[in-house]
Amino acid sequence: MEVTRQNFKDSLTTVYSAIEEADFLAIDGEFSGISDGPNVSALTNGLDTPEERYMKLKKHSMDFLLFQFGLCTFTYDEAASEYVIKTFNFYIFPKPFNRTSPDIKFICQSSSIDFLASQGFDFNKVFRHGIPYLNQEEEVQLREQYEERRNQSNGSGTTSYISPNANKGLGGVPEEHRDYIKRVMFPKGLHVETLETDKKERYIQISKVDDEERKRRERQKQEREQEELNDAVGFSRVIHAISKSGKLVVGHNMLLDVMHTIHQFYCVLVCSILTDLLLCRLLDTKLMATTQPFKELINNTSLAELQKQLKESPFKPPKVVTAGGFPSYDTAQEQLHEAGYDAYITGLCFISMANYLGKWRRFYGELLFLMRIIDIPYLNISGPDLQPKRDHVLYVTFPKEWKTSDLYQLFSAFGNIQVSWIDDTSAFVCLSQTDQVQIAMNTSRYAESYRIQTYAEYLQGRRHVRENQAQGSQSWGEDGWPDASLSPFLGLDRTRQKPVKRQEAPGNSSLRPIRARRAARSRRGRRTVSGVRFESLLKCAA
Repeated sequence: MEVTRQNFKDSLTTVYSAIEEADFLAIDGEFSGISDGPNVSALTNGLDTPEERYMKLKKHSMDFLLFQFGLCTFTYDEAASEYVIKTFNFYIFPKPFNRTSPDIKFICQSSSIDFLASQGFDFNKVFRHGIPYLNQEEEVQLREQYEERRNQSNGSGTTSYISPNANKGLGGVPEEHRDYIKRVMFPKGLHVETLETDKKERYIQISKVDDEERKRRERQKQEREQEELNDAVGFSRVIHAISKSGKLVVGHNMLLDVMHTIHQFYCVLVCSILTDLLLCRLLDTKLMATTQPFKELINNTSLAELQKQLKESPFKPPKVVTAGGFPSYDTAQEQLHEAGYDAYITGLCFISMANYLGKWRRFYGELLFLMRIIDIPYLNISGPDLQPKRDHVLYVTFPKEWKTSDLYQLFSAFGNIQVSWIDDTSAFVCLSQTDQVQIAMNTSRYAESYRIQTYAEYLQGRRHVRENQAQGSQSWGEDGWPDASLSPFLGLDRTRQKPVKRQEAPGNSSLRPIRARRAARSRRGRRTVSGVRFESLLKCAA
């Protein structure tokens, strides 16, 4: 069922009923973009911690708009041994409903818009008929403004005026002017009301009325304002219903979906992962498919391919029927990247894998899949995150002109390595053997153009910086990485005098300072690392 601003109020009862009767819910979202700065490699570093990944997404993804939300409810019919589904496809747009409501600013990413357009996405439905929304703070502020105006119209409360500068809000009226202002604003025998045409043109309507008629009109005005406010809260009412239901919510690679949902419709994200993401019971089918026992059975975990593989042996596709009055989907005619369809096939994937296990939640509940992290497969929203040993990992800083090939040359004596870029002047380097770390550290002691630290030293430096930041004496750069000016706290004193030339450490001449060079050379492909094998250190328990 497509839901826009035009049929949203009429559909709400149906939506609430579907949520209430469902055994579980599946969701999916479509966005106006993914990253406002870093490319995918920088945004998804292979050695991020869950906290670092969360903070990167919070910083670089939350200014985009979630403008289509798919919800599919699954209710099991025991008599027929089948699932009854109801699918909703919500088009969402933060349309201001009056001059005092929030005027939301958001950004778009051309590649994302182009991709959705190629899939037949209807942007007109978003921008012309999208359902508005307010988060909780915005709703409270608007209700307070309505209450203030209501008190004034009743002649009670403190008389105030709206400042011409919207940022200054309400200002108090001097005591000696209040009687005069009240007589002007609320003249006896007259009813004054500001109205708006369909073309957003505002005008003042003045009517001559008796006291009873004036009160009746005021009541009607208040009822209209209350209805307007409920309309402005809009789609957030659906999210509140999902949260209050306590139902299991299933998604595929759903970290961004959850973050955007909370950020737009509930509250602005803050620094705490646990407080922000503990919205309701969550389960990520991407995580299920990439861990045991499915890891050995499924070779492609993208949503479309996963759904196809789960139709084959040893899995069994679930029996589902569409409830009356709802359009049905045919998986043979894929409608990928329509949020409602993606939510639907996410639910199908969950049922197939759950039936294979014989249990629903098992190991996977409250864990959200983390993409492209080598040794931490998930973010735990209800407990401590995994803390794998990274004794084989080095933190390397170097001149801006360096490329991946320079790092391979630097560590050529150590066999296969894996490089994970952090920014233009730093990267993580994973060695194949832990006992090589000390050799690398000893040999690099006298290097001039680069510095190497162990991963433990790197973490200690970050903690030191954060302690200073908490005292208001330090700052952080983009992506949560320390500013270059903080290098002394990381053991990297770049401002020191050039050291006296010393003899290289014997036995490893390949690990030596590399001159900063080729500054003008194209840096295309800089972060592309090929031909390097690095086994994950952590295998998820089944």
